[in-house]
Amino acid sequence: MCGIAGVFHGQAPQDVERMLDKISHRGPDGQGVKSLPAGTLGHTRLAIIDVEGGHQPMGFDNTWIVFNGEIYNYRELAREYLQDISLKTHSDTEVIVQLYRKFGPSAVSLLDGMFAFALIHGDELFMARDPLGIKPLYCGARDGKFYFASEIKALALVTDEVREFPAGHWYHSKTGWQAFYEVDPEIMEVDDEAQAIQAIRSALKDAVQKRLLADVPVGISLSGGLDSSIVAMLANAGTDHLHSFAVGMDGSEDVSAARKMADVLGTRHHERIYTEQEMLDVLPKVIYHLESFDPALVRSAIPNYFLAEMASKYVKVILTGEGADEIYAGYDYLRSYDDSEMLQKEMVEITSALHNTNLQRADRIAMAFGLEARVPFLDAKSVALGLGLPSQWKTHREKPAKFLLRKSFGGDLPDEITNRPKQKFSKGAGSSDVIAEKVEQEINDQEFLSERARLLYEWNFRLPNKEALYYYRILHESFQDQWFFPTMGQSRSL
Repeated sequence: MCGIAGVFHGQAPQDVERMLDKISHRGPDGQGVKSLPAGTLGHTRLAIIDVEGGHQPMGFDNTWIVFNGEIYNYRELAREYLQDISLKTHSDTEVIVQLYRKFGPSAVSLLDGMFAFALIHGDELFMARDPLGIKPLYCGARDGKFYFASEIKALALVTDEVREFPAGHWYHSKTGWQAFYEVDPEIMEVDDEAQAIQAIRSALKDAVQKRLLADVPVGISLSGGLDSSIVAMLANAGTDHLHSFAVGMDGSEDVSAARKMADVLGTRHHERIYTEQEMLDVLPKVIYHLESFDPALVRSAIPNYFLAEMASKYVKVILTGEGADEIYAGYDYLRSYDDSEMLQKEMVEITSALHNTNLQRADRIAMAFGLEARVPFLDAKSVALGLGLPSQWKTHREKPAKFLLRKSFGGDLPDEITNRPKQKFSKGAGSSDVIAEKVEQEINDQEFLSERARLLYEWNFRLPNKEALYYYRILHESFQDQWFFPTMGQSRSL
């Protein structure tokens, strides 16, 4: 939902308008700019909740906000804490404002959802980003002004100082930075697998159902793998006429598996078959929107791009299976861990890093087409459960990866889906090796070694392969190094 931009310590409406134009793809339903004595707030809107009354910037007395995201429990919060206030809209945005006016920064801990927002209250600025960084936010300074925006490409118009606003933090102009969340769950005491399975089913059912909240159509990204099939099944039980979307090259495993799952569920299913040439044609657009040249992200972003392009013609919200591999040890390399404590540490680290790896991909590519991606597996309760289960239950090499997840929903899904081996989206969609093979022919060894040495010296960044160099050169056509190197993540699983 939306894109935000603004400045604190000075009015700069023209700067904010330029920034919004750069991220207009995030909000095709309208733009708004509000200049206040303390600064200027800008918003480009994707209307999902309270389509008629949720326009932004939104203000009440001396408190104004621009907000990107969804608060799934906003109605419950209004009933519990705001009974004494006559709300003017039906939007989650107003609930954030009124909670802040009532409780100050501590209001953030009440929010269940994905969010990045900036709020000017009199002469004070308050900003916050959701626990895992599902929604993006960047900030930087120039000439005494503090700027912020949803994407690097917008912020770079006004400053070369581009920093990522940390996930799970808030910032107040009077008191500074404060962490309110950390991915560090306590290991649960669970008697047996049956108890764990019951908890997994309950947590994911709740996580999916709350993410169906919308005043517009909702769909599902369906790869035919375990994770997206679980989300599709649970979403299908909570909505009529669910749209499902699958993409891939001709003959890809994802397309055929997704078609089988869609037939079982009876969804309104849509497919997009793309060619190798189409992949090469869209690659510059993919990397521009992704704001990263990490090879694993780029490879998966290509099918994401075709899927988002197709889905945006039918829905404004799409659910995905992101996060299951991090919290249930689905990646192949995690199966090499013999020490359960080391496995737990690695799972916590890759989950904590999602804000600039897979979550960045999911947000940027979906929002390139004004489409909001929601991630049920990364619901706060789902993360606490997945990472809180004893890690030694996830190291059984004689059992398939994510066997707890498979066992939890095995009776509800076709056997070929439940037992399908884990594949990265790019692999299942048939796009993983096409560009890697191409760049081997275009970049010689000396070029690679020279650029690798330069980037290691200048940015302490080690290029992993020629494919990364190929993507870097494309990104560098639109972005300067200082804009993206300080914030760019690197995938652990290649």
